[in-house]
Amino acid sequence: MKFIRHFWPALAWFTLSFVLLTLPGSSLPSNDWLSGIGFDKYVHIGLFGILVFLFCWGTWKRFPADSRNTRRIISTGMLALAYGIAMEFVQRDFIPNRSFDVGDILADGMGALLGVVFSWWRFVRRTGVA
Repeated sequence: MKFIRHFWPALAWFTLSFVLLTLPGSSLPSNDWLSGIGFDKYVHIGLFGILVFLFCWGTWKRFPADSRNTRRIISTGMLALAYGIAMEFVQRDFIPNRSFDVGDILADGMGALLGVVFSWWRFVRRTGVA
């Protein structure tokens, strides 16, 4: 139960991201001005940045003074990127009107990196436990 107690926000966010990433293309809004500014890329950055941060927050709550937290934070970012890549294949192969987009993978990676950097700053650097 300790796992669920510390990680329920991350698991809820993961579920939300999974639902959003598997919506059929016809269910997504299609505004020309949103496409023009690359709004979907910002959504991917936010989804993955928050995902990484929430899992790192759970890790920090579970292991507050553990010297392995830096490694855990980096691993969380790498797993988030792998999840983003896998979801692009799922979109291409299983979701109607969705396609594989390298730009989305780059945005997922940027979000994961931002989540890693912020999590490291918040949970490792500020606490002094590397």
